[in-house]
Amino acid sequence: MVLDNKIALVTGAGNGIGAASAVAFAEAGATVVCADIDLEAAERSARRASQVGPDAMAVQADCGDVASIEAMLDAAVAAHGRLDIILNNAGVTRHAYIMDITEADWDRMNRVNAKGVFFCLQGAARRMIAQGGGRIINIASVAGRGYVGTSNAAYAATKGAVISMTKTASQQLGQHDINVNAICPGVTLTPLVQKLLEDRAEASGISFEEAKAKAAKPIPIQRANDPEDIAAMAVFLASPAARNITGQAYNVDGGLVPS
Repeated sequence: MVLDNKIALVTGAGNGIGAASAVAFAEAGATVVCADIDLEAAERSARRASQVGPDAMAVQADCGDVASIEAMLDAAVAAHGRLDIILNNAGVTRHAYIMDITEADWDRMNRVNAKGVFFCLQGAARRMIAQGGGRIINIASVAGRGYVGTSNAAYAATKGAVISMTKTASQQLGQHDINVNAICPGVTLTPLVQKLLEDRAEASGISFEEAKAKAAKPIPIQRANDPEDIAAMAVFLASPAARNITGQAYNVDGGLVPS
């Protein structure tokens, strides 16, 4: 129970990596705050987390809106008195060729994936500075490192931004005993990726299973991630074992993309 007595906030906790991480944090002993724009999904994850660890709570939050981010952080601290860990996981994308990306696509992805991660990071850091430290973990992607199979170029740009802000934030927040790291998932079987694979299958005239096999084929270990693979890395980075690790972006991708 390496996270006993810790308060952990997970954004985008309604499904996929966020839901798996909420459960994994709870299993490690943390009290989890599940945040999602879909309150019912957040409540579902909170119930799952509560079954394996301390009572979890759900909050509704739009991680592309700074006022909503602040309300989310305030709710977590008001309920528990502190915030020890934040996993900035909320994100959006769609499958699109570079010439088909619209201004609305660019704005939507940057609003959540880049702006949202930054202001979640900043807001959490403000509270962590006041209490004497904490852990910030950002979900980036191998897309930010040039993965050829990325959903689109705008998404890749947002994830590159997450990697960059992680490194800079770690340098500036280390003096406050705040560790800042990123996880770069490879192909991970979340509902979002399932939808992308369905779109690719339809566009290519192949079956979903063929699209799934095609996505896994370049992976040296020949296996896509389950969300729990990313959750396990998040628990490690939040744990005492990672106390001297900061400013890093770890690929969890089966060897798909060089770091």
